[in-house]
Amino acid sequence: MIDDTLRRLFGYADFRLGQRPVIEAVIAGRSAAAIFPTGSGKSLCYQLPALHLPHLTLVISPLLALMQDQLAFLNRHGIAAASIDSGQSRDEAAAVMAAVERGEIRILMISVERLKNERFRAFIRRVPISLMVVDEAHCISEWGHNFRPDYLKLPDYQREFAIPQALLLTATATPRVIDDMCERFAIAAGDVTATGFYRENLDLTVAPVPADSRPRALASWLQQQRMQQQRGDGSPFPTIIYVTLQQTAERLAAYLGKAGISATAYHAGLDAEKREAIQRDFMAGHNDCIVATIAFGMGIDKADIRAVVHFDLPKSIENYSQEIGRAGRDGRSSSCLMLAGHDTLGVLETFVYGDTPEHHGIRRVIDELRGAGPRWELTLNTLSQHANIRPLPLKTLLVQLELRGIIRPRHAYFADYRFKLLCEPENLVARFQGERQAFVQAILDASHKARTWHDLDFTRLEALGRERGLDTTRSRVITALDYFVDKGWLELQSRQLTEVFEVLSPDIDPQALSNELHDYFRDKEAAEIARLHAMLELFESERCLSRRLAEWFGDDRAPEHCGHCSACRGQPARLPRGPEREPLSTRQPDALLGELRQRLADQGDDHPMTPDLLARFLCGIATPLFTRIKARQLPGFGALEGYPYADVRDWAAHHAA
Repeated sequence: MIDDTLRRLFGYADFRLGQRPVIEAVIAGRSAAAIFPTGSGKSLCYQLPALHLPHLTLVISPLLALMQDQLAFLNRHGIAAASIDSGQSRDEAAAVMAAVERGEIRILMISVERLKNERFRAFIRRVPISLMVVDEAHCISEWGHNFRPDYLKLPDYQREFAIPQALLLTATATPRVIDDMCERFAIAAGDVTATGFYRENLDLTVAPVPADSRPRALASWLQQQRMQQQRGDGSPFPTIIYVTLQQTAERLAAYLGKAGISATAYHAGLDAEKREAIQRDFMAGHNDCIVATIAFGMGIDKADIRAVVHFDLPKSIENYSQEIGRAGRDGRSSSCLMLAGHDTLGVLETFVYGDTPEHHGIRRVIDELRGAGPRWELTLNTLSQHANIRPLPLKTLLVQLELRGIIRPRHAYFADYRFKLLCEPENLVARFQGERQAFVQAILDASHKARTWHDLDFTRLEALGRERGLDTTRSRVITALDYFVDKGWLELQSRQLTEVFEVLSPDIDPQALSNELHDYFRDKEAAEIARLHAMLELFESERCLSRRLAEWFGDDRAPEHCGHCSACRGQPARLPRGPEREPLSTRQPDALLGELRQRLADQGDDHPMTPDLLARFLCGIATPLFTRIKARQLPGFGALEGYPYADVRDWAAHHAA
């Protein structure tokens, strides 16, 4: 059965390694996990079963680019698939939902954030679903390299929507992460398929170059590789060059252009249309050299990438494995070159340190919780500003409060709804009779009109409901508004996502809990820093790089000596250090910090001048507080960004008073 579907609809003669047992498990009604290297066919593990399962397959994907690439593939093969994403108009999203309800869509792709939308959850509860697919499933694990707190709620959503099975897909999971993933989704060990991480067609070279010589060394290497390619079969030499910062991408692409190598910068600072055009040109072969931040590559299914270069250090061993895995998917020999030294380590470390909440900020969150009563409503951005904690670690903090049994998520809603009538208000009311007519009139009476848009006041509507004996519950009102939109009677906008938690343990010791959570984040910080240094150790290893890389992921099937890495060639690397800098003891604290102190005093902010606050200012790390007080305008902001963060923090601790 599945072999016929594979040939008839997908055009493949046989399954790739690992695909058959995963597909058979899913079709047999069991949850499963597939841990395959990048480009090894994970997506087929849900695409094919979706055609044999009785109901919808719901795919949770972290990136729009991944959705678009997979949707394009499915549509080319005549498979009914769609997505609901932030790039769609309301009418487009409504058309997709209508098609899903009619049973015309086999596969629906969404982001995990979509599940916070109360209107979407109300819709999806009405739809029978056979399978939940979690792409990039390592994001669910706190021990993974790309933990996303929202992913922790996916097992709860699976239960809420009564989805009988889950399929987890990832290319980068250590044994600890695999155990964590499978425990959360109750996946049996026998239904976990890992195919190994060794790629015999990838030549791994670590050849670090000092920062000032690196652009020239890269240009020379690219010219040499292209000459060899031309002397060979003359085929193109598609290349991805990874850098850490957006400005590095722009500068390096310009440098390569002057050296006669046409290169295009790609990063999150470009608008979506420009990024899509660059991806299309790269896929079509019109541009075969991209200088990119890690924003590039997810969703790029190009089989003939001949080289992946790390101009700067990757973010982790997992990121390195994922990024080099984009090379040579056609099985032909491809090159993976790592040129970076220690000079970019500081940037990666500041990413880690910047995500660690201060004790003061954690205490502010806990005090907000204690003052909320039995029901705690919050908007993430407002709480982020109040506590001076970035949104992602703030989400992690909230999840930790959940895991400790202190709060329980109930639902999320948009605090603000506004609508624009496309017909006269009396005509809208006249379409209904009896209690329903009075209900519609109450909605209009509880809305404040400013020119063409009406802002709905739910508090006022509840009061009117009590006065007039009407059911004006929020769920009924939103269902009615959506119905009016479907009928073309009004346009609707929703804003200000508000999360609602039930407070389970209001009588907590705030100081003890703050200490406990601060210790948790400090431990997480130390683990992330250790992960970076483990990566440096890998790159400087005298043992086979391919073997060491496979062992990191618990795979002992790689050869002891691959013969196609720099270590096996007798060329172990020593990563060069950054330039020597003048001792921190020579820097004057008043000159660097005086204006920050003054601005905080002028704006009446009571945030204490902690060593971490000062170190983040001096290292140029953005925080919600610094954004609010426009700290980038101050001369001391980023003045010590070339120094290790830990050293700056120690220096600041000495001068904080």
